[in-house]
Amino acid sequence: MFGGLFALLAGLTYLPLTLLAPVGETDAAVAAPQIATPAAAETNLPDYGASAIAAIGHEGVLAQAGTTEALPMASITKVVTALVVLDAHPLASGEAGPSITMTAADVAYYRDYLARNGSVKPVRAGQVYTQRELLELMLIPSANNYSATLAVWAYGSVDAYLAAARAWLDAHGLPGIQVVDTSGLDPRSRASAADLLRLGELALADPVIAEIVATPSTSLSNIGPVENTNKLLGVNGIDGIKTGTLDGANLLFSASITVGAREIELVGVVLDGPDHATINNAIRSMVEQVQAGFREVRLITEGEIVAEYSTPWGDEADAVAAHDASVVVWGDTPVTVTATAREIRLAEKGDEVGELVFTAGPHTVTVPLVLAQDVEDPGPWWRLGHPEIIFGMG
Repeated sequence: MFGGLFALLAGLTYLPLTLLAPVGETDAAVAAPQIATPAAAETNLPDYGASAIAAIGHEGVLAQAGTTEALPMASITKVVTALVVLDAHPLASGEAGPSITMTAADVAYYRDYLARNGSVKPVRAGQVYTQRELLELMLIPSANNYSATLAVWAYGSVDAYLAAARAWLDAHGLPGIQVVDTSGLDPRSRASAADLLRLGELALADPVIAEIVATPSTSLSNIGPVENTNKLLGVNGIDGIKTGTLDGANLLFSASITVGAREIELVGVVLDGPDHATINNAIRSMVEQVQAGFREVRLITEGEIVAEYSTPWGDEADAVAAHDASVVVWGDTPVTVTATAREIRLAEKGDEVGELVFTAGPHTVTVPLVLAQDVEDPGPWWRLGHPEIIFGMG
């Protein structure tokens, strides 16, 4: 009698536990995709002066040639002047800024630079310009006299401006750039090619400077039409930044290129070239070489199987990439991938069960893994027949 009662109680306990208990977890068999490393980029930069090129958002310098020593910046110095003036008197995009009346001192700057054979634009005492117009006069036709006008207006004197410029350069990690004037007509205003890449990036980050240096021509009050000294604007995607001319020809440039579906902003420089025609040809080649050196690498295609689940009761399900993914890399930058897929019990098609993490240089791309099929309950008969799996004894 007691034996039968015991069996009855055991059955009453066994049946609900077996039928209602959660099934055990199922591991995934993971096979991460392998990404082939692209071929190295090929570059051939000028063998004179100094040259370098980089891409914003990508690590380091893409290519560099010539001396690593500081060379005269010439009118590239005016980019420093613009940044330091805007540090004290910032403008928003499209904003004109305060009105500034020209004085006898501004006429004296004009006469001084004219006597030194520097690039100038005329000025008369009593003329009124906005801050934006003075920046345009300095950066578009490269008027040396207006660089002094701006600096003195912003800081009270050239010496005070130079002290502020030194502090600004140091604060922005550019101690190697030396400025002794506002215009760069003095050859002691010097910088290395690598430092100028950083300066160019800072200039592009200021929307006012970025707008002005991309302007091929404009018309200014009291002056009339002015042309940008950068004749490469609009060629090979070039959209800035500043020419410079002393004994050699300089150009700090920026260019927007397209690689696959992505836009990449380049910053480059050539210093101490023979003449502007020669360095312009070299710069066009530099941009073309860099564009060819970037590759769009396909990482994964939507629906591509990365992991497989096989349950003890015979259900099978794939973990697949939730969407397409690609990355733009420079040359032979390797791409690594880590795949993770969690254990599952029961799950529905579309449930996120893991991820792929691709790393290429400083760039990381994450793609979720989702189930391509349902993983359903095995049902009562299977449960009753496999207690060792249900209760983790198998």
